Amino acid sequence: MTTLLERDAQSWRDLGGLATAEEIVQQPAVWRALAGVLAAEGQRVADFLGPCLDDPRQRVILTGAGSSAYVGEIAAAQLDAGCAADVRALATTSLLTHHELYLDPAAPTLLVSFARSGESPESLAAVNLVRSVVPGARFLHITCNAAGSLATQAAGDPAACVLLMPPASCDRGFAMTSSFTSMLLAALCVLSRGADAAGRLDRLAHLGERALADWSASVARLAQRPAQRVVYLGSGPLEALAKEAALKILELTGGRILALAESPLGFRHGPKSVLDETSQVILFASTKPLARRYDDDLLAELRRDGIAADVLTVGQCGDFAAEAPAWPDAWLAPLWLMMAQQYALQQSVRLNLRPDNPFAGGIVNRVVQGVTIHDHAA
Repeated sequence: MTTLLERDAQSWRDLGGLATAEEIVQQPAVWRALAGVLAAEGQRVADFLGPCLDDPRQRVILTGAGSSAYVGEIAAAQLDAGCAADVRALATTSLLTHHELYLDPAAPTLLVSFARSGESPESLAAVNLVRSVVPGARFLHITCNAAGSLATQAAGDPAACVLLMPPASCDRGFAMTSSFTSMLLAALCVLSRGADAAGRLDRLAHLGERALADWSASVARLAQRPAQRVVYLGSGPLEALAKEAALKILELTGGRILALAESPLGFRHGPKSVLDETSQVILFASTKPLARRYDDDLLAELRRDGIAADVLTVGQCGDFAAEAPAWPDAWLAPLWLMMAQQYALQQSVRLNLRPDNPFAGGIVNRVVQGVTIHDHAA
């Protein structure tokens, strides 16, 4: 019988977590499938983009809501450093309320939307907003749902390009897992200059398979320790990864475990006061030597303090380690995230929740509900 993250499939089904467990474990296979998608669709996307990334006047806005916004935050600085265009991350939830601060009608603009379902009201409204405010704006939709409104409304529109992720990436579970990592890697591949996309995806898939085998038992044991607070730390692009990891804890435990994300240097400036004996601290270690020095300084300090129940690391070495190449942090973020996804899933089970739908009462939904879109011109 197949074992998934220390339990067989029937056990996960009984616990209400089979979809989430499968979607965490399938990620290396989804990344390989993504390589196939890019081999087939990459030239079409490149033709749509044309020379825009080489134009310093060009604005590229990476957008989404919730986890999808964190996809853009992880990727933005890495992409911006590699091209002449101005690449920035901006959540749809900020764009809709203060568009005048972020949009310039005179600047050529590419809106890159990340969307699992393609049905988020903010995602759809952001496209309409940019279309009405910025003449000639163009749209790249990176989405997991071919039947979603974001994808279907772009059909036949020369100003829009849809890049569909492998079908398995459209998570059935409540929390974004496969969808998150596939959209992040897709953005890094199609918007990077000179990156060996196919080679990196294959290498990441191998590393991911090994990490799943090496980490699952340790993560399951860690999750058996009661925790009331979880702190994720990361520098640079890994700070956005920490936000996504913290959100996974909040979502899958129904908010019963409070989670915080910060940078290692920023943590001392007040957020450190959250620590007590019920706290778990997990740091995503940077591959950049200078950043790693700051990581190590804080780790040593926290361990000397002896306040938190555990102070752990995820990265090239440490408590949850993988022999990963010294690639930029944004490229390795999907690998490190798999530890946090497992941890949130196992904590959900410990709390006797049903991870595939931890909010049975519908207070929080897989596709956000209850949003009224107001006329920006009113």
